[in-house]
Amino acid sequence: MAVPENYRPPRVRAGGVRTIVANRRLRSALLAYGAVYASQYASWVAMLVYAFSRGGASTAGVVAVLQLVPAILIAPLASSSADRRGPGSMLVAGYAIQMAALLCAAAAVALELPLGVYLAGAVATTAGATVRPAQAALLPALVRTTDELTAANAFEGWAGGVSIVVASAGTGVLLGLTDVAVVFLLGGLLALWASALVWDTRRIRPIAVDDGSGSARAAQLLAGVRLIATERTPRLLVSLLTAGSCVIGALDILLVVLAIDVLHRGQAWVGYLNLAYGLGAVAIAGACASLLGRRRLLPAIALGAAVSSAAIAACAIGGLGAFGIAGLIAVAGGGRVLLDVATRSLLQRVVPARVLGRVFGAVEGLAMAALAVGSLLTPLLVSAGGSTLALIGVGAILPLVFALSGRGVLAIDRAAHVPVVEIALLRSLGAFAALPAPALEGLAAALTPLAVPSGRTLIRQGDEGDRCYAIVEGQLDVTLDGRHVRTVTRGDLVGEIALLRYVPRTASVTAATDCAVLVLTRDAFLTAVVGHAPTHVIANESTDARLDELARISGEG
Repeated sequence: MAVPENYRPPRVRAGGVRTIVANRRLRSALLAYGAVYASQYASWVAMLVYAFSRGGASTAGVVAVLQLVPAILIAPLASSSADRRGPGSMLVAGYAIQMAALLCAAAAVALELPLGVYLAGAVATTAGATVRPAQAALLPALVRTTDELTAANAFEGWAGGVSIVVASAGTGVLLGLTDVAVVFLLGGLLALWASALVWDTRRIRPIAVDDGSGSARAAQLLAGVRLIATERTPRLLVSLLTAGSCVIGALDILLVVLAIDVLHRGQAWVGYLNLAYGLGAVAIAGACASLLGRRRLLPAIALGAAVSSAAIAACAIGGLGAFGIAGLIAVAGGGRVLLDVATRSLLQRVVPARVLGRVFGAVEGLAMAALAVGSLLTPLLVSAGGSTLALIGVGAILPLVFALSGRGVLAIDRAAHVPVVEIALLRSLGAFAALPAPALEGLAAALTPLAVPSGRTLIRQGDEGDRCYAIVEGQLDVTLDGRHVRTVTRGDLVGEIALLRYVPRTASVTAATDCAVLVLTRDAFLTAVVGHAPTHVIANESTDARLDELARISGEG
């Protein structure tokens, strides 16, 4: 597993660290997450090394698929279960199963039972698929303030990136000094420690409970697949993302081939090459925030694809040495992240907001399948023409897909609307201040302008609400039972209470001057708010404060 596709290096401020340290259960949950993340990454590398030692690249590819297929099936169910059940108990169970599976894998290595190793690894990887959904549902229930939740999410992202780097380096050292059994053993002990750290969260319920059935979620995912299959615009962009995931799956096996067969440096260098890839990805990911609001994203997409592909293919050049190849792998990691972020951002610009979540759900499912395909591709290329053909062939995947779709992507990029003004307005709204840059741009694209003449009622108390409004220009008066509550101007958001709490409009809003507002539908609003934990907490706190204010004024009347 080279590096998470959606990894962004976040900022962790000193004050945020202090709040995390002071909250024992939150601190334990984040430490457990980092430990298990490192365990998963190290055991994945160790499993590929073990499979390669038993049967070469072909065996490693088949074993990688064996690890991924159950996880592909389990991940959507895990997400649903985390929403509907206690995330703490799910997290404890996931960590415990991963611990038991990795200890069994270590024992199977010692007993020379390859099938047992592979099956145990598949169980561990499948258990790992439950971690992220459970963690996402658990964190909001552990924090005490919005700032604490924001700090926790930032720290979680930082811990994930550090875990990749540490696990890669540590696995390299362990494989150089011992064997894969020790990596599995230590991975199991890390998972055991993680399970103990979160043990007392078993009875915690999530803040937001989704009562949707598993069949409804499956229908939503299929809706995203249908859109991709029938609409050319998203299909072209998804093909690039899927090709990138295929390259990652192929590269997982290729790094084993490079370290052992090409460089003849032994198992330790599998970890070191993974470390190089991760460092390259982390180094470039921070710069990707500058893509927000850019009029053209195709240059970034093309650059990312070209750099990543050229670096992989260049590893076939003789005489580069271990450190030369490590440098090229780092460049490939950076190019891969640039391609991924730019392509996802463009996809957000062109897909309707009402189906954006379903499309990205389908993208994740296709990505997992592409990882499995890539894992099988490398062995086929190695058997056909050795490591040189494999490197050139994997390096050619993205250029080939880009050549087939490049003109279409260029047309998409030219036609895509960049909502620069809307982005600036949303940035000024406290409710959306914590949204990641790509999500903010996607939300801005869902806004619709509306002119409101002076004297017109925008929201009427007691009506049903299906949208909220961001004020662009002018002044509007908020009234409760005819009594003035406050005046709202540019940078304010009105109407969100009815959307969050599913209640009739709690007050009336009337234009005091000619006004311009931006309309946000219920689906787009809830997708942005409920889908991002810090934003959800901010919105709930703001709603509680507004309701308290209205209750006080009503009582005074």
